[in-house]
Amino acid sequence: MDGDEKTVSNNIDITVFTPTFNRGHLIKKLYDSLRKQHNYCFEWLVIDDGSTDNTEDFFSEIRNHSNNFHIKYIKTENGGKHRAINKAVDIANGKLFFIVDSDDYLPEYAIERIIQWENEISNSNVKFAGVSGNRGVTKNEIIGTTFSGEYVDASSLEREKFKIMGDKAEVFYTKVLRSYKFPEIAGENFITESVVWFKIASDGFKIRWFNEIICITEYLEGGLTQSGLSLYERNMNGLLLSTRQEIRYKQLSLKWRLGKCLRYVELARKQRNSITRISNDLILSKPIVLMLVILLNVKKNIKKRS
Repeated sequence: MDGDEKTVSNNIDITVFTPTFNRGHLIKKLYDSLRKQHNYCFEWLVIDDGSTDNTEDFFSEIRNHSNNFHIKYIKTENGGKHRAINKAVDIANGKLFFIVDSDDYLPEYAIERIIQWENEISNSNVKFAGVSGNRGVTKNEIIGTTFSGEYVDASSLEREKFKIMGDKAEVFYTKVLRSYKFPEIAGENFITESVVWFKIASDGFKIRWFNEIICITEYLEGGLTQSGLSLYERNMNGLLLSTRQEIRYKQLSLKWRLGKCLRYVELARKQRNSITRISNDLILSKPIVLMLVILLNVKKNIKKRS
């Protein structure tokens, strides 16, 4: 479906992409925030990942509204956010691709600011994958940590170095994402976004990180962020792929890489995988894996005593 052609801008600079699953009761807040934008040079592309609630009814209803931007709603079988992103980047019309979840919403200046930021880097000699702002729980309270100053040019692998920690609001060039698709593993419906973001970074792409909130995020019960270890446990091949990749990026701190290893080993042992198998899967020596298992046991014993 599309918005009212009489009022829609034909100039689409940004694809605002929303993957959604059973969030019909929440998505109106995002829709309302899009209608309040200062700049309408964007399209809203929504892929409904097999919702069984009233999401489809909501989009049928807003078809009759006078919208200042294009709306495209597609319903698919449930396959996970990463498959939805793969599909979306192929059909996106925007130069830039901004993933905005259904429990997020945008300040009224967000689209305007992103376009302004991209204009600043468009003629740069630096190899940019895109731009990013901060996420916040409000317009004034950021999620995670940030740097001092207006902006920093850094790859996703350099975020620790510049204190750019926690969820951020990355906006990628669509053509870049078309070259870096998410792996789609049969029988699994989740893989962490870092698999792609870090691969883009390892190939030399930087992001210009701006120190301004452009997306408000509410972490809700049942969302991907809140699902924790159980989500990884149901998608062990994807976790293995991301762990094997991340522990070999030297730009990431030892603490980061150790944390990734421990998480995989913990879940693999819970599934009764042998040390030999874990060693082969992670391409690490058996003594290293054995030390990780011992470290996990020590941590568990300390927790029990505290």
